[in-house]
Amino acid sequence: MGGPSGEERAAMAQPGKGSMKEQRYDRQLRLWGDHGQEALESAHVCVINATATGTEILKNLVLPGIGSFTIVDGNRVSGEDVGNNFFLQKKHIGKNRAQSATELLQELNNDVSGNYVEENPEVLLDNNPSFFNRFNLVVATQLSESMLLRLAELLWNSNIPLLVCRTYGLVGYMRVIIKEHTVVESHPDNKLEDLRLDKQFPELREHIQSYDLDHMDRKDHSHTPWIVIVAKYLTKWLNEKNEQFPKSYKEKEAFRQLIRQGILKNENGAPEDEENFEEAIKNVNTALNTTEIPKGIEEIFNDDCCIKLTEQSPSFWILARAVKEFVANEGQGSLPVRGSIPDMIADSSKFIELQNVYREKAKKDIAAVGNHAAKLLQSLGKAPESISERELKLLCSNAAFLRVVRCRSLAEEYSLNTFNKDEIISHMDNPDSEIVLYLMLRAVDRFYKQYGRYPGVCNYQVEDDIGKLKSCLAGFLQEHGLSVVVKDDYVQEFCRYGAAEPHPIAALVGGAAAQEVIKVITGQFVIFNNTYIYSGMSQTSATFQL
Repeated sequence: MGGPSGEERAAMAQPGKGSMKEQRYDRQLRLWGDHGQEALESAHVCVINATATGTEILKNLVLPGIGSFTIVDGNRVSGEDVGNNFFLQKKHIGKNRAQSATELLQELNNDVSGNYVEENPEVLLDNNPSFFNRFNLVVATQLSESMLLRLAELLWNSNIPLLVCRTYGLVGYMRVIIKEHTVVESHPDNKLEDLRLDKQFPELREHIQSYDLDHMDRKDHSHTPWIVIVAKYLTKWLNEKNEQFPKSYKEKEAFRQLIRQGILKNENGAPEDEENFEEAIKNVNTALNTTEIPKGIEEIFNDDCCIKLTEQSPSFWILARAVKEFVANEGQGSLPVRGSIPDMIADSSKFIELQNVYREKAKKDIAAVGNHAAKLLQSLGKAPESISERELKLLCSNAAFLRVVRCRSLAEEYSLNTFNKDEIISHMDNPDSEIVLYLMLRAVDRFYKQYGRYPGVCNYQVEDDIGKLKSCLAGFLQEHGLSVVVKDDYVQEFCRYGAAEPHPIAALVGGAAAQEVIKVITGQFVIFNNTYIYSGMSQTSATFQL
């Protein structure tokens, strides 16, 4: 799954300096590999406010080994904090919240460097805005709307990713704000094999032709890789069917039958037990995949960033352009060969020979893409070593799965002119859609702006605040031209929450948020775009592009 290779794992198992670390992080190394771990260990993340949500996010970053973190929080620990935050204790009451949380979080992993700033984030933003530019990513938890908008604008202009997280009663909310996030290793769930049986390259064709299924002994016949079997019968099929590929269900069934006829018979005329042929029949769909350039990759090739390279272009775009030029030339309309084949029933020598055919072709394709990249770097006046061999290989082997995520800024989301009204209206067909919770969060922020507090913070205020919150919601909807109906139940529920931050919801948001942080830092897997909302009432979640 993009994790370390067999050789890398063998090296990890060697006793020595790194082996303790490899053992500790074994499970995650299988997910994002040693290069992903290196990126994580060299990252510095800032978390604003050591709330229950903030410390839960940090817990899930400290355990996998984030390089360093800094908490910015000027608040003193209160009894309420101790009640909902596992990283604050009774003895901390009255002490600075950032310092207290840092001490306990550090105990989780000695390899992580924890820092804290005992200052109100708003004051820090006023007096030393450049402070936030030193981080790879900033996570803001439980911030007021006005502070959030100021911070978001600063980070947007400095090209620093921001993740906004919030726990409000039984509602979890996250918003990713990142101008452009490129992903080489997207780890798709249903990755199709890259076998090229419909567009066989010369070395593969030659290798397949070297097999003669009709004149083999039984042992060799039953240990021939299924890819070769399918390719052999595909040639037979194409000769009989005027070069027409089996496409429909009926044709594929007929093709399976053709392969089935090739199974050897015993002296009684009954078919032998040839598992490799059964495997070939089972993998017909996989083998007959059309070799084509995915739509998403075509979009990347046609993106302005790919077409108009500059000296400032990141290596992702230079390599994407190099792949595009490869496709137009040596690739003859196809992406570089991935160079891997699935495990299968075959004897070792036959499997390795076949594997090497694909591997050698992949190496050849990587070299060709590398030549295009070198020319591009030269034309941009950049050093040839500014793109490493590792980056080149990684992008070529993932060329079919590249992703680019561009989020809207918070200013665009909050501006009346660029507010994404259609996205909200399209989800309001369901009166209990999670989008309602977004509208309610915007309404409670409006309430805070008007009254200097959140609705229902004290028990005696709940009843009075229902009417006030209702009018805040109505004002928000009217201002944004949203003629949608929000049930009164939601208004009452949000007043009842009293802006509380229950630990179970904070823990869920913390787990999900840490995952997104790791995706951004490692450049692996795909972040959501751009708003995630969790409902603890229905235990459902949804993402929206707001």
